[in-house]
Amino acid sequence: MKKQIATTNAPGAIGPYSQAIDAGAFVFISGQIPVNPATGEIAEGITAQTNQSILNIKAILAEAGLTIENVVKTTVFLRDMGDFAAMNEVYAQHFVAPFPARSAVAVRELPKQVLVEIEVIATR
Repeated sequence: MKKQIATTNAPGAIGPYSQAIDAGAFVFISGQIPVNPATGEIAEGITAQTNQSILNIKAILAEAGLTIENVVKTTVFLRDMGDFAAMNEVYAQHFVAPFPARSAVAVRELPKQVLVEIEVIATR
């Protein structure tokens, strides 16, 4: 049993995937890049991009009736691991203890040449 979750308060899918899938006890949110859903613009710099990616995640969580506190696992994709400390500073402003489990990896390239993409798993 799975149900698609979609909101106009986060960027729409740019391919054959869903913003999120509600699988009952868990909600799986696709990787969110820092596109402002109101303008279609991409913020400049890792700090602003991390913030916008998390705001997009929060919008999808809200559509599912959840909050950032329901997140149990995140995966952060960075174009440059040198941006880790700045990303981590913004990340810590949004997530609260007990923090979700997390992986952070550097990748060669991300969609639209952004600096960060974040995906999450939340629980009900």
